[in-house]
Amino acid sequence: MSAENTGAQAPTAGEYIVHHLQHLQKDFSFNSVKQTSIVDFGVFNLDSVFFSVVLGVLGCFILWMAARKATAGVPGRFQAAVEILVEMVENQAKGVIHNAKSRKLISPLALTVFLWIFLMNFMDMLPVDAIPSLWHNAGPAMGFKDYMRVVPTADLSTTLGLSCSVLLICLFYNIKIKGLGGWAHELIAAPFGDHWALYPINFLMQMIEYLAKTVSHGMRLFGNMFAGELVFMLIALMGGVWAWQFNPLEGGFWLGFGHVVAGTVWTLFHILIITLQAFIFMMLTLIYTGQAHDAH
Repeated sequence: MSAENTGAQAPTAGEYIVHHLQHLQKDFSFNSVKQTSIVDFGVFNLDSVFFSVVLGVLGCFILWMAARKATAGVPGRFQAAVEILVEMVENQAKGVIHNAKSRKLISPLALTVFLWIFLMNFMDMLPVDAIPSLWHNAGPAMGFKDYMRVVPTADLSTTLGLSCSVLLICLFYNIKIKGLGGWAHELIAAPFGDHWALYPINFLMQMIEYLAKTVSHGMRLFGNMFAGELVFMLIALMGGVWAWQFNPLEGGFWLGFGHVVAGTVWTLFHILIITLQAFIFMMLTLIYTGQAHDAH
């Protein structure tokens, strides 16, 4: 916990959760006047950026090691696991994207997206206070605040950044496959028909579709991971109450027992969630890029 919350009195449940939901932020804006808008593009969540980059490098290193040690003979467990993953992604890509040339780029992209998001989601498996407790002394010593969140996908800026990247890829393939003129014509001629009176309505519907797909793509992943992180915090509070106020005669033992049981059950269930969310994000990436290849 932060220095202001430490002392003779333990923090309340609300203070504990609010503290753990604060990002380690840095304001890089050059404006002399503080911005009052809801979204400040000069503020960076340093913890999300750091863990995203580290886990992205780790994911690429894992795939590089698998490719480097690949053999034509009987594969080992590591190679077999990566080959199963690669084959799964390739089969999904073939079912959605029928352009073999495009799949040479999109299939590795989808594989990287799946592994990267899985690793970022997997950070939720670490104990809630493990890394923040290490940062408790190191952070203030380096001049930073005592805030640290370790699940990048529980940060809306991360997930929307990923979904906007997918949007840019879709726009690239729309122009590459259909040509700039063909795509521009599609924006005003679909979905209601190629008639001058329908051009404004068609264009508005296309913009709404792109916006809805991008926002929902990022919000889905964020919502599930944020909720999972919050549940882990509530379970940690159960164990904290047992540790601070242990008294078997008053039922404190059952708080500790419930903490272990609830933490174990939720962790096992959450493994399915983090894998499923990585798979869904990868599939939507394939579907959206596949739609960019289709003409209306």
